[in-house]
Amino acid sequence: QVQLVESGGGLVQPGGSLRLSCATSRSIFNFYAMAWYRQAPGKQRELVAAISSAGDTQYADSVKGRFTISRDIAKNTVTLQMSSLKPEDTAVYYCNSREVVVGAADNIDWGQGTQVTVSS
Repeated sequence: QVQLVESGGGLVQPGGSLRLSCATSRSIFNFYAMAWYRQAPGKQRELVAAISSAGDTQYADSVKGRFTISRDIAKNTVTLQMSSLKPEDTAVYYCNSREVVVGAADNIDWGQGTQVTVSS
């Protein structure tokens, strides 16, 4: 199994910025698309941003232009740079592969997530 550890969350004021990091226990980016998801209380988990094994990116409409997903293959790390944060961005943020989410793979565990709170 592959372990994932999310970090970088915290409390930030509206309009602020935050950078989230996801560390993987071994190199997987050449074979799996990676994504950031978030879940707020009473809400379904939603896709925030994704990056394919080829480096192509996609974003939810709600974060497009404000968030950027990237990866550091040498460090086995995927990053979510968040800017112009809004209160509605408040949620627990998780990373995982797209393949695990759709049931095409079962060798990557879910991490604990990292809490992002946007409030004045």
